[in-house]
Amino acid sequence: MFPEERRKAILQIMNKEGRCRVASLADKLAVSEVTIRMDLDVLEKQGLLRRTHGGAIQNPKTGFERAYQEEEASFHEEKKRIGWHAAELVSDGDMVILDVGTTVMEVAHHLVRHKNITVLTNALNVATFLEHYREISVIVTGGRLRATQHSLVNPYANLILDKLYADVAFIGASGIDAHYGVTNVNIPEAEMKIGFINASRRRILLADSSKIGNVAQAKVGKLEDFHLLVTDNQAEPEQVRLLQENGLRVELV
Repeated sequence: MFPEERRKAILQIMNKEGRCRVASLADKLAVSEVTIRMDLDVLEKQGLLRRTHGGAIQNPKTGFERAYQEEEASFHEEKKRIGWHAAELVSDGDMVILDVGTTVMEVAHHLVRHKNITVLTNALNVATFLEHYREISVIVTGGRLRATQHSLVNPYANLILDKLYADVAFIGASGIDAHYGVTNVNIPEAEMKIGFINASRRRILLADSSKIGNVAQAKVGKLEDFHLLVTDNQAEPEQVRLLQENGLRVELV
């Protein structure tokens, strides 16, 4: 296999799995780990991925919004773990805000084991999933539909947030950075996230490790606006340390 063919294969694996490990790639492509490291270095210089300790992750296109289905396939197992852990932070009887996004959707899957829960969401797919569970009452914000993410945004979407106050809000993000704070890839959904911050007692960030260290175009808030970040255990230790030093509690799952 020529180098260009091998690097194309690496990118195909990356697009499917969201990340790759040097040892695994060497085994799959029948080359040495030294060769794989050289390939990853080349691809990083081309802006096609981001190197991590022992491997690489997708280079997040923080100015480009991927379709929901494409995002759903990325870091799927990590998002399931994050969703399970997040649902454990909810108590029976709570009012819960669920943001849009594939990671927050995993919280909805695990909320169904709770009783007497009220969920406020601007995600149509979250609402239609939860409507079948009698122990969960669903409130939808209203507003304009963004088909890309199945989300409801302004105008009018945040009017209800002045009338309600939730026990906990689970909020997703495109970027979480120690210096620039929490950001999102599109402005309309960033506005909703800001509203969720103001309408909740506890604010919990949910994001897979590829979002940490990234900065997107729309500002959501400062790290101090959130009580906790739940992410997967592949997060870069240095990035986690910087977030913690800037006051954000981080739980790895």
